[in-house]
Amino acid sequence: MAPGNTLRAQTPVTIPPLQRKRLTVLERKRILLADDHPEFLEEVRSLVDAQHDIAGAVADGKALAEAAQALDPDLIISDISMPGMTGFEAASKIRALGLKSKFIFVTVHSSPAYLKRARSLGEGYVLKLRAFDQLLPAISSVLAGGTFVSPEVEASRQS
Repeated sequence: MAPGNTLRAQTPVTIPPLQRKRLTVLERKRILLADDHPEFLEEVRSLVDAQHDIAGAVADGKALAEAAQALDPDLIISDISMPGMTGFEAASKIRALGLKSKFIFVTVHSSPAYLKRARSLGEGYVLKLRAFDQLLPAISSVLAGGTFVSPEVEASRQS
């Protein structure tokens, strides 16, 4: 230290703890899967697992709502037509609980009514027939704060 310079004690600064804030871009996001077809669940798991952590996989809407509450995933990929409680009903319940998980619905339904309901509850809508081409781009878009709708659904809506 140069002559004449002195160190002054500073008042300690208290930094509030971060509340579930993600600190790095490299962190793998946690995804919860829901579909009543085990083969499809396994295929989605193998597609997504290389880039993200699979927090869990369930086969019905009731189990989805319970798992979402217990696991608080970053993203939920859910079928719409499931036994006990639909994906839409489960998403409504999850939203009512105040959970901030993002949703992508993967479904065989392409009607405007389903798309409208999905948009009111989530950020993504992917047709099962195109899931293996479109699911990874949908995940990237939704996790980055955007939305995704299968182009085939958008095209049929506009014709």
